[in-house]
Amino acid sequence: MKNILTIVIRLTLSCILAGTVMGTTYVFTSNAKKHNEHVNEQKVMLSLLGYTKDKPAPDSMAMHEVYRYVVTEGDVLSLGYLVPEQGHVFTFVTIDLNGTFLATMPVDISHDLVIDDNERAKAITTALGAGKSLRYADKTIVVTDNGQRMAYLLPGAFPGFKTFISVMLALDPSFTILGLEIMEHEEDPGLGGEIVQDYFKNQFKGKPFAVLKKLKVAKTPIPAEYLKALEAKKSGMTAADVATIQEQYKDKDIYALTGATISSRSVTNGAKAIVKKFAYRISILDGVLKEQQIAVPF
Repeated sequence: MKNILTIVIRLTLSCILAGTVMGTTYVFTSNAKKHNEHVNEQKVMLSLLGYTKDKPAPDSMAMHEVYRYVVTEGDVLSLGYLVPEQGHVFTFVTIDLNGTFLATMPVDISHDLVIDDNERAKAITTALGAGKSLRYADKTIVVTDNGQRMAYLLPGAFPGFKTFISVMLALDPSFTILGLEIMEHEEDPGLGGEIVQDYFKNQFKGKPFAVLKKLKVAKTPIPAEYLKALEAKKSGMTAADVATIQEQYKDKDIYALTGATISSRSVTNGAKAIVKKFAYRISILDGVLKEQQIAVPF
């Protein structure tokens, strides 16, 4: 009996120790993964804005994240935006589905913690009070230079041929596309997987909002001069020559990938939907911020 009790105690201690080690490893691994994802996202965003290691962003540039949520109270839905205010504080602005201002409330969270989904949700839920639930929708990064808006960065996802395709879009203040990057996908290699290639994703660069709203996919080969401009890194074309050719094709539809029309349409329609919805929402938010005199840094 004594030996059995000793074995049980030892097994219990072993399980506790193993659980502690596994739990600690998971926490550190998870935190490292989140950090790496954040660093990679930052690199992509700077690249879409035209900045590289050799051409760093100016010190006058700043990125301001705006988080959008769906707020539920009983059967009533509204939209909530967590925005940074001047003075390093955050405010949660609620708007009804018709675009009418409802309320504002301060949110007690630091800039270091606001990027953590759980910490951010906890702080907003506390500010909202009892009886309201929160569901994360998306985020927007408003880029400023000396306090003036210079771009928007829009992370997003939409269905592809197989699973979801995650992207990052950069827009100028008039919603013209500055660039598109494929962040994650599971499209077929050699077919839909070619959405990551410059000759496909660079077709979106320079598309004005008016063109984007009616953008379609063309099942014709990419003209040789345009292909060369799209693959400027390989062809060695100057930036000025690339800009001249892209200007000629800015009103054209997206040329489909060979054998992957569905993937081509998925990215085209997905990007189009993200930008159209954003343009509508940001105009409403801007109107509310101005009306309520909320001093945001953008």
